[in-house]
Amino acid sequence: MDYKSSITYRDISEIPELLSNFKLNLNNKMFLKYKEVFLLGRGSSGNATLFAKYIWEMYCGVISNIIHPFSIFNLKKNLDFKNKLLFSFSQSGRSSDIVKCSKLIKSMGAKITAITNENDLSNNELAKISDFHILLSNSKEIPVAATKSFHLQLWFVLKMANLWGAGFEESSFNKTVKNIIYIIDNFETIYKNYDIKSAFKSNIIAFVGRGPYNAIAEDSALKFREIAAIHSLGYSAAEFLHGPVGAYRKGDFIFLLSRSKKLTPDLVLVENKLKEKKINYAVFHPFSNNYPFNSLEIDVLTKIIALKFSVLKGLNPDNPKGLTKITYTI
Repeated sequence: MDYKSSITYRDISEIPELLSNFKLNLNNKMFLKYKEVFLLGRGSSGNATLFAKYIWEMYCGVISNIIHPFSIFNLKKNLDFKNKLLFSFSQSGRSSDIVKCSKLIKSMGAKITAITNENDLSNNELAKISDFHILLSNSKEIPVAATKSFHLQLWFVLKMANLWGAGFEESSFNKTVKNIIYIIDNFETIYKNYDIKSAFKSNIIAFVGRGPYNAIAEDSALKFREIAAIHSLGYSAAEFLHGPVGAYRKGDFIFLLSRSKKLTPDLVLVENKLKEKKINYAVFHPFSNNYPFNSLEIDVLTKIIALKFSVLKGLNPDNPKGLTKITYTI
């Protein structure tokens, strides 16, 4: 099987057009009053909430609190969510824990905004119980691993940031789409320019980034686990240096996700530690200086690498064993 014949690759190839066509039609005044919001999601959607926390706090001055459903399900006393806003991220709108958690938070006074990629509202429980619904696209995502829906969630976050005054220029959005097209069209050439063959045979892989790139590191690791069945973990540079680096050995592989052509001081510290321990690594520099948008470019690259590794291992990237598209947990 060639990775380009997979449904997952088809979904990744759709990303530029879907981003270009995405429109955020919201009443600015309705959302401008919120200076503190809450975020809810699992899996890739959970990684999108981490991205939102960084972007909205850094560029908008909006405090963004990530909800852990376990706390909500095991409350001994109700929390005061009156006049609060919850953003619930769910690709399908049918993840049972996200729906139940959103209902409980709504019962405690919150307004709920659902962000989903399911246009059939009769089959979208989260949209049904929400006050507002952001439909990411009309292009259904069939494979287990979320690729295009994750990118659309990040795109929503960036567009929403502008409603809160981030001041991102339209050219930043346009450059991102062009660069993603370039990466998809030239992937094999880009892949050959990186010395990452040893990553394919590694015992364990780590992705290390900082800020918005932390969210990309987390989701890249998730895709390597889901699609390529390689044990992988995502870290912020600070977290990696606070202990995990000690567990990595020769035979492991580390991807350093850099926000610029020059490594930031924290990633330099990580690189020095890897050299000291003789651990193989690669630095993924962005394809533009368009920060934080360039994090989406790197994300597309890591997703296609996971897809390539999956096919090289003889796996089915569209339907990994033991996984399902919708995870029903409480």
